[in-house]
Parts: sequence; structure tokens; C-alpha cells
Amino acid sequence: MIARRLMLAAPALLLACARRATAQPITWNGVPAQGGLLRGQAAPGTRMTLDGRPLRVAPGGEFAMGFSRDHDDSATLAIIHPDGRREERRLPVAKRDWDIQRITGLPGGMVSPDAAALRRITRERALLAAARAVDSAGTGFMAEMAWPARGRISGIFGSQRILNGQPRQPHYGLDVAAPTGTPIQAALPGRVSLSGDYFFFGQVLVVDHGHGVNTLYAHLSERIARDGQMVEKGERIALMGATGRVTGPHLHFSLSWYQTFLDPQPLLPAQQG
Repeated sequence: MIARRLMLAAPALLLACARRATAQPITWNGVPAQGGLLRGQAAPGTRMTLDGRPLRVAPGGEFAMGFSRDHDDSATLAIIHPDGRREERRLPVAKRDWDIQRITGLPGGMVSPDAAALRRITRERALLAAARAVDSAGTGFMAEMAWPARGRISGIFGSQRILNGQPRQPHYGLDVAAPTGTPIQAALPGRVSLSGDYFFFGQVLVVDHGHGVNTLYAHLSERIARDGQMVEKGERIALMGATGRVTGPHLHFSLSWYQTFLDPQPLLPAQQG
């Protein structure tokens, strides 16, 4: 009888072992670093949290996670595999050095806004925060990122800006300088989640790429894509300008994971010429 039970149990045991042996590993591109976005693949049905925050995992297993400019030197990724097995990984987060930029010649009202401007800025920050909080099911974030415009790199992510001698928050974007009217393309496929004319950003678009990943395009002279419109990677969505707080025409291009600003430059291909 005992031998018969063992014989009946053996196939189930072998099947369970085979499933564990062939379980899809969790993989992602790149390494965790301050300001970094990781896009990865897990087995469908996997559940994960990063530093206690739940990660959205698509039906196909795609997921994204980001690390702020000033993230600690490690992060905790907690995993519940589809078979119920639990795992916790400590991820070392690479530290980065940031540049300091001094910008002078800005109009005083842009550096120290008056009470009316501050009320407007507060309203606009709430709208921008709402756009960055969108948690859609799209997986456009998995595509290879394309340059939104070609031109001279005039500002980089993470740099500390001092405006007319007054320290301000770090620069949370990549600036590309070129003449007004230069075409701007969507860096990734997605849906336009915000379109407007803002105090600091001037004419601005935000595109949602799914799972909290979004890109922002600011200081535009013209917005071509409409609010709610689906756009493809490389599709023309705007023209470069000098609206908002600027010293000349350029594109302020930023990448976010929900409310966490990230550095888009490591995800972009090398510029050609």
C-alpha cells in the first residue's frame, strides 16, 4: 500500500519539480541606480513590491520600477511567485554625482513669483501630479526610447540649478536646445494625459506609457497632439519653443515613474551627428 501511494505521488512530485525548474526568471534591463528606470519581465501572475510599494505586473509579465535621484544605496524587492513561493531581494542602488548649474538673466517674476502667480503654480502642480499618478495597463514603456528632438544638450537630469543666485530644486529633465519650430516626437508610444499652458513649463504635453511611466514635453511653441490622443513612438506631437520660464528655445524633456522623476538619457540611443 505504501509503495502504491509513493508511485501515485511520484508523478505529481516530478511535475512540481519540473515547474520550479522551468519557472520564468525575473529579469530587467540595466542596473538599479539613482534616477534609473528598470523595465522587466516576470512570469504572468507574479506579484511584487519595491520598498513596500506594489508594482503593476501586466498579464504578459511586463513591469517597471524606478529609483529617485536621491534614493538610498539599496532597495528591497519582495516577490510572490505564481506558485506562491515568496522571495525577497536586496538590490544595491548605484550612487551618482550631480552637476551644479548657474543660470542668470531670468525675469525676476519667474524666479520669485507674486501671490497670483503662486496660486496659479499651485493649481498647475496639482494637475501635473494627477497626470503623473495615472496607472494605466498599457505597456508602451517597454519599447526602446527614441529622441524626442535633435539639438544641443543644454541641461541634464539631476543638476542643481541656481537661478539669479538663488538655489532651486534639482533639474528633473533633459534639455535639448534647437530653433523654435523644431519638430518634437513622442519618445514612446502612449496616450496624451495632459495638455496645457503652464507658468513654468509654458505649453506642455504629458504622455502616459503605462504602469506609471510618463514623459513630459515643455516650453513648446505649438501642441499638435490633443489631450487623450493615442500616439506612436516617433509621431510628431509638438514644435519646440520658448514658452514659460526659459532663456531661449529648447525642449525640456522629463521621464517619471508616477511622482518619481527619472533620468531619460541612459535609455536614449547615442546621438548621431
